[in-house]
Amino acid sequence: MKIELTDKTALVTGSTEGIGYAIARGLLDSGANVVVNGRGADKVAAAVDRLGGDRVRGVAADLATAEGCAALVEAAPDVDVLVHNAGIFEPTDFFEATDEQWDRHWQLNVMAGVRLSRVYAKKMVAKGWGRIVFLGSESSFNIPVEMIHYGVSKTADVALARGLAKRLAGTGVTVNAVLPGPTLSEGLRGMLQSQAEASGKSVEEASVDFVKANRPTSIIQRAATVEEVANMVVYVASPLASATTGAAVRVDGGIIDSLQ
Repeated sequence: MKIELTDKTALVTGSTEGIGYAIARGLLDSGANVVVNGRGADKVAAAVDRLGGDRVRGVAADLATAEGCAALVEAAPDVDVLVHNAGIFEPTDFFEATDEQWDRHWQLNVMAGVRLSRVYAKKMVAKGWGRIVFLGSESSFNIPVEMIHYGVSKTADVALARGLAKRLAGTGVTVNAVLPGPTLSEGLRGMLQSQAEASGKSVEEASVDFVKANRPTSIIQRAATVEEVANMVVYVASPLASATTGAAVRVDGGIIDSLQ
């Protein structure tokens, strides 16, 4: 099986580091032209430099606003693959989480995907081929008590992917959600750094402790690597996944304890 995306253009939002960067790398390695996105111009430029080559370019835009989404569309008006990876998570107790926090999660984690899909999906339909992938989370189903606002936004991403897939039935455009579990991205590494230092363990070892303590249903009993998540996204974004649409595809290490 060889994934081939030559002559396809892929946009990966929130791709200057972590899972998004790994997805951009995977798509680039599969032959796609890749548009990297992030809020800061310096970080975008650095990611483009790291990826290298003439098939990658960057667009700095804050997708938490309608204006930022419009600016991104203007800079990259035509894509074949849209991966909505941009998102935030902030552990805050339900009774402390403000309206502003709820709205910030909703605007970036959900509405950015809505706004971009509204534009790009029509163009994909006109061409008769396209891929839209939303990065959900195992938190879409296992709503984390420490950040209910985040879990709700990720559940919305899965519902959005399912609904849009049905709306685009028969067009040649597929829409799916990919659900990672705890993943050793820069975000998780930063969260675990002090714990690792205090225990004299590596961040990788601390991540195993974190998964066992906080996600005890994990079957792999560790955090995933960003590359493991990216591999699934690249497959779903490829022509080989033509019969997969409206799905919530898990890369959660078996955390979600359900047969469905």
